[in-house]
Amino acid sequence: MYINERFDQILDYLKIHKKASISTLAKQFYVSESTIRRDIDEMHNIGLIARYHGGALYLEKADEVSIFVRIEKDAKEKETCATIALQHLPYFKTIFIDNSSTCLAIAQRLDLTNKTVITNGIQVAMQLSQKKDIDIILPGGNIKFNTNAVTGSLTINQISAFNIDLMICSCAALDHTGAYELSLETAEIKKTAINKSKNKILVVDNSKFNLEATYKYASLQDFNYIITNADNQTIEKINKNNSLIIYNKIN
Repeated sequence: MYINERFDQILDYLKIHKKASISTLAKQFYVSESTIRRDIDEMHNIGLIARYHGGALYLEKADEVSIFVRIEKDAKEKETCATIALQHLPYFKTIFIDNSSTCLAIAQRLDLTNKTVITNGIQVAMQLSQKKDIDIILPGGNIKFNTNAVTGSLTINQISAFNIDLMICSCAALDHTGAYELSLETAEIKKTAINKSKNKILVVDNSKFNLEATYKYASLQDFNYIITNADNQTIEKINKNNSLIIYNKIN
């Protein structure tokens, strides 16, 4: 499935207007009503929007969509971030990997032989389970529609029991004030992992610099360093005091 640019445009329109008819969207994007109808059907099927007879509704958590969609979307940018990250990871025996598609790209390429991996990402755990000699810990908790992640108070309590050498995580949005998530549950899990980890690395592709999310889970200064494929001009907007260590180039 190709996630086309019009999906993003429709979603952005619905974020502002909350709902729209098929005819309105067709006029807005200069396409036929049958094309918009097909787009809405596919977006509904993958959990991006809600559908009603004759139109579409914005979902409050529409951005927290299926990991399968997130894996495909901006795949090249995520792979670039993964390549940069692999050049800068410190030594560790125990690592926390979040459920983001960005960190999944890192986990797939990381040598984790004889390491302990703690993750709330079901896809991360499944992918790593295909490799030998990795101790994988998937905490208990609730599994929410589309996110393919374990969340909730049980997850937080179990993560709290570990001492973690390294945490790698991403975010839904960031600015100079910090890293943000779309749901409180996801933010609380990442807060817990940060508090239990010796080293913390934020890995974020350039698209997240232009987004907004509600729940702040960390200041950027909480991370040892930040990995991104964003250009220097974009980075300057979050690193106003030059206090952050940010890597954005492949050596």
